[in-house]
Amino acid sequence: MKKENSAPTMKDVAREAGVALGTVSKVVNGLPVGEAYRIRVEEAIKKLNYQINSYAQGLKANKTYTVALLIPNTQEPFFASLAYHINLALLKRKYRMLLCCTDFDLGQEQEYVKMAQQNKVDGIIGLTYNPNLIVEENTPFVAIDRSMGSQIPCVASDNFAGGQLAAEKLADLGCKRVAFLRTGSALNNEPNKRKAGFENGCLSRGLNYKMKILNDGEPYEEFENFLSDYMQDGKLMFEGIFCVTDGLAYIVIKMLRNLGLRVPEDVQVIGFDGIRYFNQDYICSTIVQPVPEIARMCVDLLLQENMLVRPPLICLPVTYGAGGTTRESEIEEKGDKLWQ
Repeated sequence: MKKENSAPTMKDVAREAGVALGTVSKVVNGLPVGEAYRIRVEEAIKKLNYQINSYAQGLKANKTYTVALLIPNTQEPFFASLAYHINLALLKRKYRMLLCCTDFDLGQEQEYVKMAQQNKVDGIIGLTYNPNLIVEENTPFVAIDRSMGSQIPCVASDNFAGGQLAAEKLADLGCKRVAFLRTGSALNNEPNKRKAGFENGCLSRGLNYKMKILNDGEPYEEFENFLSDYMQDGKLMFEGIFCVTDGLAYIVIKMLRNLGLRVPEDVQVIGFDGIRYFNQDYICSTIVQPVPEIARMCVDLLLQENMLVRPPLICLPVTYGAGGTTRESEIEEKGDKLWQ
């Protein structure tokens, strides 16, 4: 007899639904059964409040239905959005996400990989910076923004096209002299291509451009010094600036205002990422990364059964989003006048 306060078992569900134990097992494990049987089993599960033992399921299938995500932090909006959408994509596949924030610590990245492997996760998605990161061959791994060899697929935005789009947009908005501002590590990753794309766009549109590039850890004040060097009679010698991230654009806009310049009246600014205020307006005009698509692609690649056909690099298209730090309204007004 069943004890009065004991948790219901699969046998109890079978008895309540009036079906064989094997039918309950199939429903619980997502295997096909007749529709009438499935409904009876699900109603019995709900009535008895039967809790499926996902851990036992995992042992039986040699899976934990858990994926580790390695990102620097959840403070920066781009990383937070990435974590949110990857978690959604995993939930739709009935997987759980183990979130590991590395805080840009190269040693911590390796420790988290080791921990994830020890916990028998079914795979790892990583936005990492350790050039010597070691991942066991039998651990499925998908990298974001960084190629780590032919056996590990990389998912990224089309950074080169994004840089080129920024230059072309500034040219379309009337800029003749522009600047490119960047911070970053010496690591050879996909976001580095934003610089080459911007240069290509400037050359194709005949823009005069200057660049200021800082390595990680160097003070942002160097950007303000750079801008001050190109001030003459209270005016900046650039009409447009492309910043390698929206976060940097936010800082640079503050610097421009400290120099007595108006944005976008005196100088137009475009960032990169597509960060929004409370998921509404962009914080600046920006090259928008397709974060939901990046997340879905990472999950699809990681959980793909045939690992041998996974491509080494997938670049997803970017778009432009106006965020009030460029003068689209003036261009639109000029266009309207031409048609009047």
